[in-house]
Amino acid sequence: MESDKKIAVLIDADNVSDRYIKYIIAEISNHGIPTYKRIYGDWTTPRLSSWKKVLLNYSITPIQQYSYTIGKNATDSALIIDAMDILYSGNVDGFCIVSSDSDFTRLAARLREAGMYVIGMGEKKTPTPFISACEKFKYLEVLASVTATAYEAKVKKAEKLEDVQEGMASIDELIETIRVIVTETSDDNGWAFLGEVGKKLNKRYPDFDTRNYGFAKLTPLISSLKQFQIQSRKSSHPHITHTYIKNR
Repeated sequence: MESDKKIAVLIDADNVSDRYIKYIIAEISNHGIPTYKRIYGDWTTPRLSSWKKVLLNYSITPIQQYSYTIGKNATDSALIIDAMDILYSGNVDGFCIVSSDSDFTRLAARLREAGMYVIGMGEKKTPTPFISACEKFKYLEVLASVTATAYEAKVKKAEKLEDVQEGMASIDELIETIRVIVTETSDDNGWAFLGEVGKKLNKRYPDFDTRNYGFAKLTPLISSLKQFQIQSRKSSHPHITHTYIKNR
């Protein structure tokens, strides 16, 4: 199960604010168990002082990396070396790289080549190459914005999905992609299993998250779109229901 994965959480303190930490840890729990929690930076500098106050509360190990040369990012190098050491230890199933820096693009790609599950987390300014190199990518602003309950309250008041963050797929682009996926995966009657549609969306858009569009789950998001039909079917197990989608 995904929630049983052992994940190494590596945070670039130079590119992430401490105000996101509780959302980072909460989101990781949806994907697996954080077995390594390390954060990288020059802890002798005043600008990282706010991080020092939260490290103990979340049991995160600070890794000291002095900036020996101006203009060279020593923090990136330390994180990358540690990531490869952890990979070769064979103790984890995946990595969460928390940064908005494109310098970690090759690292994410290399870890995936080794069969690792790679989640990226960063702000909206994160370059596309790093996002695409990850299996999944989460925007920190979205994770921190509101709770799932607040999202659903927001949806009830809105008739259209117009409040999409820059860098995410537009709702029109998303609808067109879903149409294509449904066509590719549907049965002879045009019905496609929604779970499979969701998996393919995540593969095509590593940053896809229903919360980006104001919904806590995929089914409510699809139900809000007039371009699709939704159908629930009972499975062979009495307490399990499968959801299917069809293009109108």
